[in-house]
Amino acid sequence: MSRTTRWWWVRHAPVTVNDGRCYGQTDLACDCSNAAAFAALARMLPEDAVWVTSTLKRTHLTAEAIVRAGLSGPDPIPGPDVLVEPELAEQHFGEWQGVKYTDLPYKQGDAFHPFWLAPAHVAPPGGESFVDLVARVTPAVRRLTREHAGRDIIAVTHGGTIRAAIYEALGLTPEASLAINVDNLSLTRLDFHPEAKGGHPWQVIAVNHAPR
Repeated sequence: MSRTTRWWWVRHAPVTVNDGRCYGQTDLACDCSNAAAFAALARMLPEDAVWVTSTLKRTHLTAEAIVRAGLSGPDPIPGPDVLVEPELAEQHFGEWQGVKYTDLPYKQGDAFHPFWLAPAHVAPPGGESFVDLVARVTPAVRRLTREHAGRDIIAVTHGGTIRAAIYEALGLTPEASLAINVDNLSLTRLDFHPEAKGGHPWQVIAVNHAPR
């Protein structure tokens, strides 16, 4: 029997109140009106999977919409058959949450990151850096991989969280991980092969795959 654990990472749907501000761990709802995208995700994702979300409602609403679109899954979400993992929440941007993205470069000067909100080691006041996020996400991914070895895991989470999972799978530098694009409702597939020879058990099947 295969012990390969297959992670199906889905970034949540776009937030409904998005006026160009950083939201991070602000608990906003999301727009689940893209029926075609959800139907495509329902076709792409496996049956009989372990379902995982973060604590934030936009991941719950996205998971619910995937199930409504036709994929067999838990009901309700969140519920007893869904693993709600606080460690898989988005990066906390502290005092930058609620600040317009266009204003962030002025807060950081030359340190502003071209593809993310800050360099990997920079923590906003009262928040966490991407490196902090990786340190939070990585143990959770390893734990869930052990606990559900040989299963499919559908993880509906966030862009930063998925970048952290890719960092773990590819052994990237934190800065390189921030250059990876992760769109709303995209699918990233990472497989863990515990018996892989050569000491590298992760295989990247797809990154930022658009539902179609």
